[in-house]
Amino acid sequence: MPTKKILLPEDDIPKQWYNIAPDLPKPMPPFIDPSTKEPGVGIVPKIFPKAIIGQELSKERWIDIPDEVREVYKIWRPSPLYRATHLEKLLKTPAKIYYKYEGVSPAGSHKTNTAVPQVYYNMKEGVTRVSTETGAGQWGSALSFAAMTFGVKATVYMVRASYDQKPYRKMMIHAFGGEIFASPSKQTEAGRKILAEDPDNKGSLGIAISEAVEDALVSEVKTNYTIGSVFNHVLLHQTVIGLETQKQMAMVDDYPDVIYGCIGGGSSYSGLIWPFYHDKVTKKAPKETKLIATEATACPKVTKGQYIYDHGDTARITPLVPMHTLGHDFIPAPIHAGGLRYHGIAPTISILTQENQMTTEAYNQLDVFDAAKLFIQSEGIIPAPEPSHAIKGAIDEALRCKETGEEKTILFLLCGHGHFDMQAYEDYHMGKLQPYEYPTEKVAESMDKLHTLYPWLDKVNKQYISCEPL
Repeated sequence: MPTKKILLPEDDIPKQWYNIAPDLPKPMPPFIDPSTKEPGVGIVPKIFPKAIIGQELSKERWIDIPDEVREVYKIWRPSPLYRATHLEKLLKTPAKIYYKYEGVSPAGSHKTNTAVPQVYYNMKEGVTRVSTETGAGQWGSALSFAAMTFGVKATVYMVRASYDQKPYRKMMIHAFGGEIFASPSKQTEAGRKILAEDPDNKGSLGIAISEAVEDALVSEVKTNYTIGSVFNHVLLHQTVIGLETQKQMAMVDDYPDVIYGCIGGGSSYSGLIWPFYHDKVTKKAPKETKLIATEATACPKVTKGQYIYDHGDTARITPLVPMHTLGHDFIPAPIHAGGLRYHGIAPTISILTQENQMTTEAYNQLDVFDAAKLFIQSEGIIPAPEPSHAIKGAIDEALRCKETGEEKTILFLLCGHGHFDMQAYEDYHMGKLQPYEYPTEKVAESMDKLHTLYPWLDKVNKQYISCEPL
């Protein structure tokens, strides 16, 4: 019988994070300060600690993990790699399926991998409070845990739709000592303005980011902003996932033919695939591994969005970021995969996509929950809606192998459990879920607004991104 759980000792917790920047097929385009129309990070130095900014801009391939961070990592790391033997049997596939499980962290997801170092670096520089946004609540929970661990206060702005759908996330954040507000809120000027125009606004990650950034900028107490995805320093913190997985796959003398992960901002997916990408560029990979990201049809920023400079937040406080985007004014449908409802994506993912180093597939939530149901019935773990998109991709791949007889090795990331998503599963079983599909014309409308706002945007896009909008 094959090994079910592939486990590593604590000594194998990585001692360094991997930074993809020096190995990208093209250098990352700079951020643009819209006030000058030139490269610039705008407010970033005002809301991030120096150590984080250094990592964000670093060209070093390997970055040391502080001992204090590794000590906290020991609470849940190394996380287990599972062979999905029961799922394989259910599907009657000749493929081997593995999944790396990040639901064992205190917050129940991969988010803790970056929350801990981010709060640590802020604490070391004397910051006593951090602010952030959260979609499904996983990042807010992780940040609150990390803040509690290092004696720092945390303020969380949670997208209203998820705040209402997942009340126990609020309780978890409170249990860790954080404070939480439904976004848009009356705590900030950005929130008050939106509520004045639309009192029933269900929020978006773009709005919540605006509120958290404004909070950090205007607070009388020194407050820094923390971000749960998109930025390079966040993604490199997550590479503990892929680095451990490489060791675990080697323990069973296997290597993936294809890797699936879900993308909201792109951090969990990047954390898994970056080390395997490094194998590829350094000629260490024993086979040509396909890297496939999965997203929601209700928020298809890569499959339908444009690769262009856009703001990361709705209120346009942040600098312009080069990324696939649906437009910073995007308001998502209230799908249960709250962590995937962000309008943009990590710039590194956009580069890898443009250079044909990875592909993206979009699924509607009905098909995703069908896949989650099969996973629950076979493997016994209730997955969060977000990584259920990766499960959908892995199952489809395994069924293709069933048709062709190929004995592929499939790897996917189960980045969090679904214990706070029971309402989503209840809606699914009651037949209440809708298969939302974001209209292409809405993307065009947002792009028109963006170009009206910044008539010079095409020139900047051509100069730094070096391609026409998709």
